[in-house]
Amino acid sequence: MNILSIYIGYIIDLIIGDPYSFPHPVRFIGKLIKITEDQIRKVAKNDKALKIGGFILWFITVGVTYLVTYLIVKLSSLIPGGFLIANSFLIYTTLATKCLKDEAVKIYEVLKTKDIEKARVQVSYIVGRDTTHLDEGEIIRATVETVAENTVDGIIAPMFYAFIGGAPLAMAYKAINTLDSTVGYKNDKYKDLGFASAKIDDIANFIPARISSILMAIGSFILKYNYKDALKISIRDRKNHKSPNCAYPEGAVAGALGIQLGGTNIYFGKAVYKPTIGDKHREIEVDDIVKTNKIMYATSITSIVVFTIIFKFLY
Repeated sequence: MNILSIYIGYIIDLIIGDPYSFPHPVRFIGKLIKITEDQIRKVAKNDKALKIGGFILWFITVGVTYLVTYLIVKLSSLIPGGFLIANSFLIYTTLATKCLKDEAVKIYEVLKTKDIEKARVQVSYIVGRDTTHLDEGEIIRATVETVAENTVDGIIAPMFYAFIGGAPLAMAYKAINTLDSTVGYKNDKYKDLGFASAKIDDIANFIPARISSILMAIGSFILKYNYKDALKISIRDRKNHKSPNCAYPEGAVAGALGIQLGGTNIYFGKAVYKPTIGDKHREIEVDDIVKTNKIMYATSITSIVVFTIIFKFLY
């Protein structure tokens, strides 16, 4: 029944994505984070207290998210068909396949008009770096990197946890990921409060990021891209990123397309150098955004099939 829920949730995600008017659970998780953060900052008077407060913030956010989701699924099971409906719907909200594609396509379409200023604004909605002075190639690279990274965060990881523990665990992962994207920064404001959120997000993505090398290579094979280099580069350049996880999916895409990712970016006014990922067989081009979307879709299909086979065998 849980596997059926995952398939239904996945199909719903492919069809409707995340409508802007939809009261997405992540919005409620975000509000919980903000309220809890404000209360912690009122009582935490030094860096050590903020770091401890960061762990409290993590436990409250993830704990409440898991508990509420568990209760919804549990109570819905009292109604005929209720479990399937609730579990499917909640799993759907943890996936972001169509949303990722749509956001990338918006940037692609603006770039095709050669309106660089508008493209800079559009890409700023999906990346954390300063986009003010990005040229066309840097905008394309930022988009490709973001789609590659979020293929793990928005598809492989939540699907992986949904197979293990249904909607409650998938939603708990979503809370972990939201905490990282909200407070998991190394700037002055969040280096202490966000310490726990950043580290635990790395742990939660450890397995999904590494299996992404295989899953994205299979997806690249389906698309007739360079699947051998997808696997090779993701392993070879796995340490060429400040994150212990992001280089795996970025390396897979770079290898599959024969392009180079990484390099220096501006975050909060500071230049952050990143080693390059992949071999520069050619210059990056706007159509690489479309190709990356195709890899993401092929990977999402591969993920659900592979996970089904594995978990059917295990259970």
